[in-house]
Amino acid sequence: MDASAPSSSPQSPWLPFESRRRARDEKREAVLRAAVGLFLEQGYHRATLNDVAKRLNITKPALYNYFRSKDEILFECWSLGNELVDDCIAETSAGGGTGLDKLRKLTVRYAELMTTDYGKSLVRFDVRDLNEDNRKIVQTAKKRIDRAFRDYIVQGIDDGSVRPCDPKLSAFAIAGSLNWIGHWFQPGGPMTGKAVAEEFAIRLTEGIATTTTRKKAGKPPRTGNAAREDRSEHHERTAARAAGQSKRARSRLR
Repeated sequence: MDASAPSSSPQSPWLPFESRRRARDEKREAVLRAAVGLFLEQGYHRATLNDVAKRLNITKPALYNYFRSKDEILFECWSLGNELVDDCIAETSAGGGTGLDKLRKLTVRYAELMTTDYGKSLVRFDVRDLNEDNRKIVQTAKKRIDRAFRDYIVQGIDDGSVRPCDPKLSAFAIAGSLNWIGHWFQPGGPMTGKAVAEEFAIRLTEGIATTTTRKKAGKPPRTGNAAREDRSEHHERTAARAAGQSKRARSRLR
């Protein structure tokens, strides 16, 4: 056999298609991570594609292999954050529990997401920097998130875990407070993102929880003699306050 004859299966210098696609996806994700970090650090308008390329040790023209424009990168960062929110809502809705349970679960997950770069991209950037089609997508997604919070509040009112309230105003108050986490939270502080999320979930839902569902964190409900002692102490304090108020009223009449 002629040793110089070509092999029937020559070794290709190119990677298999799946490997090439995976490598491209990884590079695309690297561009997004670098870009969202710079947009948050410097602001969307101050950060340039040259800055993104420099952080990745590539040339600016190389970026156009993955994205056509800066606003396309911005929208993709927002989309990744929105996908995470959709996952949170889907998992919460699929789980059991009362309306209040679901509201608290979504509040924790959403708050924790607001401590991540892609979560922050949902609230830190101006929708007006996107093209018209993408602006409509963002507005629709915001309504969907608001609807999820409202639906859990309504469910809680129906099942008795949430006291009667205006679902729209309550949802605005909760979501608005959670969105601000994306503006002020910095990693490396005294509280982790998860700790902040859990604390916010307690504070933001406690006010609309019915009396029977309010529990002190880490303390199980007292029963038996302990519960009776608590009720007795409560009645004694109430009687003492009433006596004090009566005494003050009599002194004012003199």
